[in-house]
Amino acid sequence: MNEPVRQLEVRVGSATDALTPLSRASRSFAATRAQWLALAAIAVAAIVADQVTKHVVASNLRLGEGLHVVGPFTIRHVENSGIAFGLFSNATAAVIVVTAIAIAWMLAYFARSGARHPVLPVALGLVIGGSVSNLADRVRLGFVTDFLDFRYWPAFNLADSFIVIGVGILLAALVLAEREPRAPTR
Repeated sequence: MNEPVRQLEVRVGSATDALTPLSRASRSFAATRAQWLALAAIAVAAIVADQVTKHVVASNLRLGEGLHVVGPFTIRHVENSGIAFGLFSNATAAVIVVTAIAIAWMLAYFARSGARHPVLPVALGLVIGGSVSNLADRVRLGFVTDFLDFRYWPAFNLADSFIVIGVGILLAALVLAEREPRAPTR
């Protein structure tokens, strides 16, 4: 009276032949070609915009010279060998190495996780583009050209703005992803 024990077949999904059961579902978060193209387009646009504005400022204003725009806003030609707020101005080589490592890490992360969230190509495109543009200046010139001066804040450039905006987008996406879903209204 020993009947064979029947094992229950649980299907999470099926293969493309619709017959072979799959015991676990998986989804790749790797960046798709379209996401890589979006990231590249945004990064290149950020690099071009930053490099063009730095060139215009360096070509038209002597070092330290400024052009008042409105209120506290002035376009002032400043050279910065450090990072934010002039920190590490005597450590240009270290800043170059750390920046290059950060860019490589962001690209590796995007390769693995680019499809995880629709804002990743935009946010990381801005951060990578700004980082690459400032890195290129540090390698080529030993400093970056800053020119956006709001009198009560250290001067900065478009690359710095792109980095901050990209990080802000990432943080906003994280905060919004962690919110409790709202109950449907009737």
